[in-house]
Formats: sequence, C-alpha cells, structure tokens
Amino acid sequence: MKRLATPVGSNLNQFIMRPATYSKVFDERKRRVRGLWRRNGWYYARLATVDEVTGQKSVKRVRLETARTVAEARTAMQDLHKDRRDQNLPVLKRSPHLADYWEKYFAFYESVKDAKRASTLHREKSAKKNWLAHLGQIRLNEIKWSHLNGYLAKRQAAGTSPRTVNRDMIALRNVLKRAVDDGLLKTLPMENLRPLKVDQVKRPLITAEQLEKIFAAASTLPRSGELLADVLRFLSVSGARIAETLRLRWSDVDFKQKQISIGSDGLAKNRKLRVVDFNAPLETHLLDMQSRRQNISKWLFPSPRRAKTDAPIVNFNKALRAACDQDGLPHFGFHDCHHYFISHCVMSGIDYMTIARWVGHQDGGVLIGKVYGHLSNEHTRRQAEKLVLPTTGTPASTK
Repeated sequence: MKRLATPVGSNLNQFIMRPATYSKVFDERKRRVRGLWRRNGWYYARLATVDEVTGQKSVKRVRLETARTVAEARTAMQDLHKDRRDQNLPVLKRSPHLADYWEKYFAFYESVKDAKRASTLHREKSAKKNWLAHLGQIRLNEIKWSHLNGYLAKRQAAGTSPRTVNRDMIALRNVLKRAVDDGLLKTLPMENLRPLKVDQVKRPLITAEQLEKIFAAASTLPRSGELLADVLRFLSVSGARIAETLRLRWSDVDFKQKQISIGSDGLAKNRKLRVVDFNAPLETHLLDMQSRRQNISKWLFPSPRRAKTDAPIVNFNKALRAACDQDGLPHFGFHDCHHYFISHCVMSGIDYMTIARWVGHQDGGVLIGKVYGHLSNEHTRRQAEKLVLPTTGTPASTK
C-alpha cells in the first residue's frame, strides 16, 4: 500500500490511503511488454476470457505466481495464452476458503428437498469437522495430494477404521466435485488416490430358528412389540432395508399381480423404484398383516403414537435392542434380515441378476456373486453329496 503524505482537514496525523496501482512493464531495451503489468512486486498478465456457461467476455489480470523476472513473466504469460487457445485455462476466479464453501454446500442441499439424504449430510458434517481441523484456513485450490495423504496417515495413527477414513475422503470429494461444477476448480486433488483397504468381515448367517426366537421376543414387548415382529418378518422375506420398509404404504402392495413396489417415494436404494415379486412367505405375511389391520392408516407399519395425523413409525432401534438382549443375540441388526434373504435366494439357486433386481443392486448381481458366491458353492456341494446313482459295476481294468 502506498501512503500519500497529504493532510486531510486540520489533522496532520490523518492520511489518504491508496492501494498500489498497476504499472507497465518494460523489457531490457526499455520497450513496453504488452499485456504485462506489475504491482506490489508481482507480475500480472492481462488476459481476455469467455465464460463457458454464459458466453460473456471479460478481461482479468492474472497474477503470475512463479515469475520473478521480466523474462519469466513473459514466458508465463505466453503459457496462459496457449492454455486459452487449447481451452485448458486454469480457474481464474478467486478460490473461497474450504470452510466457507462447505457451509454453502450444506445450505444448498438443506434447501433442496430430497436432494441428499439426511443421514448422508450428517456423515458429511462429521467429516467436515475433521477435515477443517487438519487443513485449517485453506482455500479450495490450495488442497494438494500431500494434504490428503497427511490426513489419511493422521487418522490411521489415531486408530480410526479404514472404512471411516474412506467415508471422510468421499465427503470431501463430494464438496470438491460441486466446486468443479461451480467453476471454482479444474480437477480434483484426490484423482488416482486409492481408498484404504477395508478388511471384509464375514457376516455370520443367522438361522431360521434364531429369527423365530427374535420374532417371539419382539412380540412380548409392550406397545410396539407386534409391530416390530411384523417388520422383522417382512425384512427377512422381502430383502428390503429398514428405512425404505418403514415408508411403505398399502397402496404399494398389489395382491392381484403378487408384487410390492419399494421406493415409490423416490427414497429407496439408488432412489429408484423397484418391484419385488411375492414369494410364498412374503405373500402369507402380507395377507396376515392385512387381516389384522384394524385402522385406516395408509402405512404398512403405522406409528402406535399417532395423534391427529397418520404417520409411519420412524425408529425401532431401542425396541430391537431390547428384543435381542432378551433373546441373547446382542449383535443382531435389521440388516441381518437383508443378508438372510439374499443368502437363501442364492442357496435356492435363483440367478444373481434376479436377486439384484429384488434388493435394488444396479450391478446386475456382481456384488452378490462376490459376497455370497461361497454360499452357492457350499450349497451345490451339499446337493452333490445327496446324489445317489445306480451301481453299474466296476470299471474294466486297462492293460
């Protein structure tokens, strides 16, 4: 900043403060270098650009960070002109701080209904605290590969699970991808950065006998016990997930076509509607629930605490824990019913693509083959052991 010693009024201690102005740059032969300027010791290139979205033309002065001499500044300016011709210019907007942009990111998704799940936003908010504690007051365009590797190392040293660290990385990537869409970044700093390896713990397959015990234990709970038992039985015979199950309406059930539609509200797995064909236990259970339907609720699993409004039950976690403690299965969760359904589909010989369609996988059954393929192998071996062939005599010896 230049200070002009010009007194203002009668107070000689007050001065007019004026920012340093851009000055022209001359080469060693005192010739003007067109398009090149200097201010506060930095070189700037005057560059005309066109906004890719609006098509509006503008002229910017771009600071040449690496230039320390006139020759270096001319080379850097020529590189900018080449990038402009190749449509490969870097982002010339002033990059916001990560903390400020993350707040705008949350504000957008919280204002747009169903743009992002509340559970996803909750995880991203937890990740935000960890990232800001690590990166501090950094701008978006200053985030480098080394910052990311440092974060991975620090979180692992603190004993954080690889799965949690990977989720933190996904949260940051989501924010930076939106920054790319907003024209604030050209590329993502985590490109080609591999996620941490997560050891897959083989989930023990719950038996039908254990499930029946949990159903019975749930039924004995006060108030919502029967409702919890109905939910658990539905999960185990449909392969649905708990969140999408609790939002099901009776209008989603088609007894004539023997199908149930999951995700008609657009909030199911992958936000896509899918249709599950009735199997015998699913149809029997739905008919039994319908016969016991004593109210006019539109929900399959209505809240027992309904007042004036008809609403579905929202959370069964405490009730499930009570039932599991009573039955001696403290590690059982709603998702075990999902695995139970898929496992028995595989062992029944149903093709993976059909199973994937029922449970909402979009990979055509690839994941099911990876996770549950061993069940199919074990099942086929057991079936082979049951095979009895008639004796045809001993094979003739070869000479």
